[in-house]
Amino acid sequence: MTVHRPTTAKDLEGLFADAAGRGGRLELRGGGSKAAIGAAREAEIVDLRGFAGVVDYDPPELVLTVRPGTPLAEVERLVADQGQMLAFEPFDHGPLFGQASGAATIGGVVAAGVAGSGRLTAGGARDHLLGFTAVSGRGERFVAGGKVVKNVTGYDLPKLVAGSWGRLAAITELTLKVLPRPRVVRTMAIEGLGAEAAQAAMADAMGGPAEIAAAAHRPPLDGRAAVTLFRVQGFAPSVEARCAALPRLLERHGHTVELPGDEAAPLWASIGRAEALADAATLWRVALPPSAAPGFVAAFDPLGGRWLLDWAGGLVWLGFDGDPALVRSMAEAAGGHAMLLRGPAELRDRVPMQHPRAAGVMALEARVRRAFDPAGIFETGRFLDHVHAH
Repeated sequence: MTVHRPTTAKDLEGLFADAAGRGGRLELRGGGSKAAIGAAREAEIVDLRGFAGVVDYDPPELVLTVRPGTPLAEVERLVADQGQMLAFEPFDHGPLFGQASGAATIGGVVAAGVAGSGRLTAGGARDHLLGFTAVSGRGERFVAGGKVVKNVTGYDLPKLVAGSWGRLAAITELTLKVLPRPRVVRTMAIEGLGAEAAQAAMADAMGGPAEIAAAAHRPPLDGRAAVTLFRVQGFAPSVEARCAALPRLLERHGHTVELPGDEAAPLWASIGRAEALADAATLWRVALPPSAAPGFVAAFDPLGGRWLLDWAGGLVWLGFDGDPALVRSMAEAAGGHAMLLRGPAELRDRVPMQHPRAAGVMALEARVRRAFDPAGIFETGRFLDHVHAH
């Protein structure tokens, strides 16, 4: 396998132009935390870890400019030292594949466009990517967005590139919004709820005055009781008042207790990383309307499926080794979509990682990709587009 290790935009321009001229295929890669996602592909690797380091960090302005190959852990330490955090809660794929947490790069996190448990209230990477510089598949350098929080000039390319999985361009520099870290973070919990009751409790909490930052549910797994979690954060007096109000708000669902911080933090991490499903050969990430989650997971209980709920029920982690068509059809019937994150190579080589879209949507996506990458140098076969449309 050929591995290229560029360190400048000029390197990328030459590399991409060369690949286009000879019909080469290139896979952009950072820390490799997502390398096992998708079908097998024959492509040269473009290792972007040479684009590492902080370009500019202005804590008072809540703006951070960094190169994409910078490890996520390094970025989080940097802003934490200033009492800040990324404006979105990043999701690290590494632990899903037995890798250490924090090995992912910030560019890879943005390229995948996913977020952790705080997604419902904080938004995702696409909502807080202010601007970037990149080299397109044409071998052309371009700039999008800016380094200010309010920037409405031109097309909103940051939202297009975030979540594009490296199929449009190689980012060489990106600017993200940061926020002050909450002074206090507390977790309230109810034990013993089933999926339907847990979803109802999470809906009441999210819709009430307690300003819940995140809500998740872990069913009985590994000999541990079911637990429904509610994260409350902010300034101490506000958090105190909201935590005091939550038991009254959720009284009909059961007894609400506060979890100690040293117990709550690992619980949130375990749900965010689907740790309870670590032994599931096939892992699905299903996004759907929260109200549809109980019915969706109930269909898989008698089939041996195991699951976790995040995003107040809007995200289902499903460990299920059965028919992938059943997962996709059930997700679609519920108004959602299912991504195949982990599975045997044979499965990943015939089932697209992304949920099938309508033929018209696929055609539009293909036109966008051709605009950035007319020679198809980033089309590695990873996404099995030829079996997608329906």
